[in-house]
Amino acid sequence: MSDSLLVEQCKENNAKAQMQLYKQYSQGMFIVANRYMKDTAVAEDAMQEAFIKAFRKINQFKGDVTFGAWLKRIVINTCLDTIKSKKIVAEPINEEVVHIAEEESNWSVSDETTVTEIKDAIEKLPENYKVVVQLFLLEGYDHQEISEVLGISESASRTNLHRGKRQLKETLKHLRYGTGY
Repeated sequence: MSDSLLVEQCKENNAKAQMQLYKQYSQGMFIVANRYMKDTAVAEDAMQEAFIKAFRKINQFKGDVTFGAWLKRIVINTCLDTIKSKKIVAEPINEEVVHIAEEESNWSVSDETTVTEIKDAIEKLPENYKVVVQLFLLEGYDHQEISEVLGISESASRTNLHRGKRQLKETLKHLRYGTGY
């Protein structure tokens, strides 16, 4: 059954259609939630909560994006709300860094670096850098979207991304040179 037909049935509170969409998307959405939450149980809770929100707001789904993309955004926002509720303290912004961050548009890592190494290195970043780096590099959000979602300025988003990338680069560089590669 197609997503659009399932969504239409969900709009009529069809529990079987809801279960079908859940089965279809839960594994992928858990992976997304797990990127943001350090604990698998917390990631599972966030994913479940996101599905509940999605089914409650299913009438707001207009089909201008795929259902999966719409749901993914709800999952990410639910994870970010959970993180924000834990009162993460943001680091103050140094205006000198903002200019550097805006100038840096080219960023890459060594070809030998694996995706797992990058994800592990992202996990080790301070929370405020980690979230911005994930949203920017992994989810494709721009600074305006990040600022809206996190309730920070665009320059804070740029600065946190810059600092996060810098720490990420250092971690990956040490990984390469520190293990005899």
